Formats: sequence, structure tokens, C-alpha cells
Amino acid sequence: MKPIGKAGKNIIKLLCLLLAVGILWFNGKSFSYATEEHHLQTGENEVSTTVDPAGTYDDPEDLNTLNTLNRVTLEYESDNGSLNGALRILITLTLIAIAPTLIIMMTSFTRIIIVLHFTRAALNTQTAPPNQILLGLALILTFFIMQPTITKINETAVKPYEAGEIETTEFIELAMVPLREFMYPQTQLKDVQLFMQIADLEWDGSLETIPTSVLVPSFMISELRTAFWIGFMIYIPFIIIDMVVASTLMSMGMMMLPPTTISMPFKILLFVLADGWALIIGQVVQTFY
Repeated sequence: MKPIGKAGKNIIKLLCLLLAVGILWFNGKSFSYATEEHHLQTGENEVSTTVDPAGTYDDPEDLNTLNTLNRVTLEYESDNGSLNGALRILITLTLIAIAPTLIIMMTSFTRIIIVLHFTRAALNTQTAPPNQILLGLALILTFFIMQPTITKINETAVKPYEAGEIETTEFIELAMVPLREFMYPQTQLKDVQLFMQIADLEWDGSLETIPTSVLVPSFMISELRTAFWIGFMIYIPFIIIDMVVASTLMSMGMMMLPPTTISMPFKILLFVLADGWALIIGQVVQTFY
């Protein structure tokens, strides 16, 4: 194969230049065509859908006739409150983002999920039931327990706020009242006194004088203490089964056989015969009433 000479290289450069000029000309022509025909809607219909320039309308009914192909419109039913519709949507999305934290800190979720975890550990079934089922069950039970509180928040805070009868500050204060009334009976006195001493605050023993910043951590510590105490009570019958099985295996000279392997079927049998799930869940739910 012969190498390309100088003349051949010049011809190749010329062809490349002509190709580049053709591409630029074609793109410019296409852009001009698109600019001239920008008012036409894509598809077979060649009738323009643009009534007015973007963003111009006289009343809300005219908004539906505008060409909103490249525009997102958010419409709110009423604007009677102190915040407009867009800002309310932003606040709603923020509350959804912090909802898991609120569920863990200010509801019955913590006690329920810890008790369910201790139940599974006492049965020694490893991952049965799996974490997803335990979390789902805990959320459902939390909603069941918190339903009166949620209803009260909706009646006393959400509906007046949506109607524009109260301001944002009043809405937050009214929404916190049912939650505080739920947390206070479940909070132990010594936990409240501990955080009041840390914060160097005086307390006369009433709910009204407890700041929310003190009530929430006191409630969480009380929930952890109660949940661990319930877990200890759940462990007792299963520990007895382990001890009986281990003593039986040692008396039979089968010391190389792991006692947990033999005791697990008996634990499951005892749990099923005693209707353990209904018994444990029912007792845990009743602790909040």
C-alpha cells in the first residue's frame, strides 16, 4: 500500500472542510425552520395552541387555555391562611421528610419495635419473621394506638389552619398539645426530673410547665426502659426451656449436641400453643391505655 502524497492530504483536508461547512449550514437551516414554526404543536394538528404569551391570563379560567406544555402549574384551593400555596407545599414536603424522626421520638413505635425484636431473639429464629415484617407490624400498631391523637390534631389544629382561622405559630402549638398529652402519662417522673435538673429548670409537677425539649427525651428514655422490662419478661419462659433441654442432654451424655438446636422447636411449639403473638401484641398495646 503506497503512502498518501502531499496532494492527497490536501484533497482530504478540503473534503473535511466542505463536510464541516455542510453540517453547519444544515444545522442553521434546521434552527431557522424550528424558530419560524415554534408556534405549531408537534403532531398532525398544525393549529397553534398558544392563546397568549406565556404567563399572561386574566382570571383562573383562562389559565386552562394557555399552552402549558413546558410549564408546571400548582393550584391551591384557598389562600385564606398566612402562607401561600407554594410555601404550604414546601412545608408539607419538609414534614414528610422528618416524619420518620417524629414517629420514632414521639409515638409508641419505639416500645413496640423493641418488644418485637426481643420476642424474635427469645425464640432464636434468627431472621424469622424478617425485619420488614416487624417494621410493618410496628407501624400498623403505632397508627392504631396513635389514631385518637391524630384525630384530635386534625380537629383542633389542621382544619382551623386550612380554613385560615389560625396562624402558623398557633397551628404548631395546638398540634403539640395532643402529642404532649399522649407522651406525659407514658413518661416516668424520675426521667422528667433528670432532664429538668440538667436544664436547670424548676418544675411544679404539672404538664404545662414541662418544655417540649424536656418532655421528648424523657419520654424516649421511659419508652426504652419499659420496652426492655417487657423484653426481660418475655425471655423468662424461653430461658426455662433452654435450661430443661440442656439438663436433659447432659444427663443423657449428649454434651456435644448444641442445646439451642433442640430447644428451638419446643420454643416455637410453646409459642404457638400459647398464641404468643396475640398475647404479646395485645399486652403491649394495652400498656398505652
